[in-house]
Amino acid sequence: MMTEDQRSITPPGTPEMPPEPGPARLILTLGLAGFFSGLLLVSGFVLTRPVIERNKAEALKAAVYQVLEGCVTFEQLIWDGQVLRQGASEGEDIAPVYIGFGKEGQVLGFAITSEEPGFQDIIKAIYGYDPALDQIIGMEILESKETPGLGDKIFKDARFKTNFEALAVLPEIVSVKFGEKANPHEVEAITGATISSKAVTRLLQKGMTEWREPIRSFVLTLKGEGTSGSHEKS
Repeated sequence: MMTEDQRSITPPGTPEMPPEPGPARLILTLGLAGFFSGLLLVSGFVLTRPVIERNKAEALKAAVYQVLEGCVTFEQLIWDGQVLRQGASEGEDIAPVYIGFGKEGQVLGFAITSEEPGFQDIIKAIYGYDPALDQIIGMEILESKETPGLGDKIFKDARFKTNFEALAVLPEIVSVKFGEKANPHEVEAITGATISSKAVTRLLQKGMTEWREPIRSFVLTLKGEGTSGSHEKS
């Protein structure tokens, strides 16, 4: 049996092992790796953000035309804390409300964006509102991360979207089970995606609670002033 001293003797020709790096070197290496990783992430975000924002703007524009059938131009409205109005000034709040015009410059309705937590994440949608009929006349999902094959049916299921072709907003927009819709203010939920369906119903109701009366007041103002004038295509 070899003694402890014999085991410690390095055989001739054996290369020397490099010394283990000290704590300071390890910290420096990890710090540099973290710095460059973060730099790459930030650079990627900065470079892709304009593209992402441009794509979102294009998707929103297309959605406005979809939820307001016949719309050829639209304009985002201003909320000054009391009333909706047209014409933005620097520093004023932009409302999530768009007014849509037809070929003759007539008001076709209003597109409203709203959001609500779903099963996975926030669901953001835009819907058309006709104040003359007091109805929602179309709905499109703008952002959703709901479960593929289940929750994503809120924007893939054509039958579900028919709920929003003439949906009454009074007395209140509510969800009902599939096959149980009996009133014009009810939304028939999707079987297997009840949470996502109810989230859509809630965001619609939330939007109408906030913007129904301001929009109706705005329409009265338009009737008093007339709707003549040109509108630039958005």
